[in-house]
Amino acid sequence: MEKIIEVKNLTKEYKNVKAVDDLSFEVNKGEILGLLGPNGSGKSTTINCILSLLKYSNGKIKIFGKEMKPSAYNIKSKIGVIFQDVAVFDELTVLDNINYFCGLYIKDKEVRQKYVEEAINLVGLADFKKYYPKQLSGGLLRRLNIACGIAHKPSLIFLDEPTVAVDPQSRNNILNGIKKLRDNGATIVYTTHYMEEVEILCDRVIILDKGKIIAGGTCDELKKLTSTQEKVIVEVNGISDKHIEEITSFKNVDVVSYSDNMLVITYKKGRNNLVEIMEYLKNKKIKYTRIYSERPTLNDVFLELTGKELRD
Repeated sequence: MEKIIEVKNLTKEYKNVKAVDDLSFEVNKGEILGLLGPNGSGKSTTINCILSLLKYSNGKIKIFGKEMKPSAYNIKSKIGVIFQDVAVFDELTVLDNINYFCGLYIKDKEVRQKYVEEAINLVGLADFKKYYPKQLSGGLLRRLNIACGIAHKPSLIFLDEPTVAVDPQSRNNILNGIKKLRDNGATIVYTTHYMEEVEILCDRVIILDKGKIIAGGTCDELKKLTSTQEKVIVEVNGISDKHIEEITSFKNVDVVSYSDNMLVITYKKGRNNLVEIMEYLKNKKIKYTRIYSERPTLNDVFLELTGKELRD
């Protein structure tokens, strides 16, 4: 499989702190790689090193099979970067913004016009061509930001939390647009804190913490790393501490929590856990509104691997 990005033994130090610590990974052609990690894990530093926006202490980086350097403009022209902070010109319309950024790479006016129209249609901004950025909602502004970054049809795209603080409709539009980019042949590196987006989009995932890869694989492969095998959630109005203690003592139960009328029972292993708790509630004559079972999510894996403490 063709390697679009090759990172080998990448190390980036700030004084005595290693922001990236001997990092090695690859990104294959045509895949969406989720690059995940808590704040301060090294995601942004890694991306900036790959793009040659930062000097690094050690390691080698290749893109499209060639060594990446600050002066490698032939490589950079095939890359699209959409950072979390929106970067467009307030004095230009939607159409003019996209045309400007596309024009940095595409000089032929007819080709550029075609590319700009395709970018506008991809992100759903056809009705907003003459609007200025200040006239756009947060979701539309993010879609404009994406269009500006991909209008020149890059082969490799970096997307840094493109759906932060947008409404569900805009998020859905953005995610569908990203899928289309991949289907059209682009390779994508995607960072986000929304684990459900990762499960929807990403072919493969790397989880970073303290500058190192602590896990990697498909979403299904990562879910096998968690000690949690099942969660049973019961919506019940009032349950005694004694009952919670008894449920906690069940053979396969790991953790039991109760808050806002929701009883959450986490199981380490076993089958028919749902049947067991239903029989218990029936025998104790405890009435509940609803009860259901969940398998581990990517969010469960992420928290188990990186910890639940707050990060700066």
